[in-house]
Amino acid sequence: MAAITLKDIVKQYGDGFPAVKGVSLDIADGEFVILVGPSGCGKSTLLRMIVGLEDITSGDLMIGGERVNDKAPRDRHLAMVFQNYALYPHLTVFENIAFPLRLTKGQFTEEQIREKVEHAASTLELQDHLQRKPANLSGGQRQRVAMGRAIVREANAFLFDEPLSNLDAKLRGQMRTEIARMQRRLGTTTVYVTHDQTEAMTLGDRVAVLRKGELQQVASPRGLYDQPVNLFVAGFIGSPPMNFLPGEVDGDTLRLPFAQVSLSDDLRARIGDRRIVIVGIRPEHFADASLLEDAKRDAGTTFDTEVDVTEWLGSDLYAYIPFETSPEVAGKLEELDRDLDGEGMRTQLVVAIDSESRIRDGSDATLWFDPAKLMVFDPETGENLTFDPDLARALDEQNEADRRASLERAQAREGAAARS
Repeated sequence: MAAITLKDIVKQYGDGFPAVKGVSLDIADGEFVILVGPSGCGKSTLLRMIVGLEDITSGDLMIGGERVNDKAPRDRHLAMVFQNYALYPHLTVFENIAFPLRLTKGQFTEEQIREKVEHAASTLELQDHLQRKPANLSGGQRQRVAMGRAIVREANAFLFDEPLSNLDAKLRGQMRTEIARMQRRLGTTTVYVTHDQTEAMTLGDRVAVLRKGELQQVASPRGLYDQPVNLFVAGFIGSPPMNFLPGEVDGDTLRLPFAQVSLSDDLRARIGDRRIVIVGIRPEHFADASLLEDAKRDAGTTFDTEVDVTEWLGSDLYAYIPFETSPEVAGKLEELDRDLDGEGMRTQLVVAIDSESRIRDGSDATLWFDPAKLMVFDPETGENLTFDPDLARALDEQNEADRRASLERAQAREGAAARS
């Protein structure tokens, strides 16, 4: 295992296109870091530079404290799992997993190869499939074979390049659990690329969000969700995504398309002399006011609105409420939508309320939200004016303590299993 450090990594192609623009990132020994962002943001290029499949234009790449910019991929002692599995169709599962060991030309005996393959197969529950060919396996089983091939190499780090994108939704959920369990059990440094923010939030110890080749923020999933540094991160993290609304500042009052709220002294100071801001609020921070107790209802803000469309999902009810945006923020929100691979759909508020609500298509509804949950962004720069660096730091410190405790528990369980 080894720590991976990127210092001002740049990738510029021959035509002058800058795919990666000065990315710096420290990945601790045993840490699980996700590289996430929309298509074309440079995350796969960055991964390929780490493994040695792409040349680094400038900057330093350190693995285990050693600069490896000019080392061949085979000399970096990394194991990569690709999106398309890259299995050999004519070989059995056993031989696919054993393949990297056989490439060492005599370094391992047949008995050692068998032991390593069987250990990897046991870890990934492939014991009953060792004599089958890839064509006779499901997509999830093929992905586990590719992971087994990475395990037997006993590499310094695992690199995953969108490994679950070829699987259906149910299998993706199962494989996320498999990958998380394997990483905790082995404690191997892992870098994982995905465009799926659900994978990023559920798998990573920390998540690095990229936009057009630039690193926007690196933080724990909770840190990104609660304390995004800018409009892009706030919009990318969360499902359904955060609602963005025009906000008009009038003295100590913030006017929204559907309500107005009083500004605290701190927030008023942060807004400064801005007259128009972009306000963000997550769908789950709304509620059907009719289902709330009076004390909670009085502690927030209520507003009356007509609901356009609803979606009942069992655990949640999503209600969609169209609104008119301000021309002064429309351009910024359209740019954000393009960067997030959006479809340029109409502006609408999405609220996630209790599934017991009787609100339906065309209903007149009274909704509630907590003004303390609002985030406020600069309409020009996209900076989160409500960002709290102390709280963000505390969230990441708690996340690191949780990560270390999880690793210790997993390794204790592994040791107890080995002794028994």
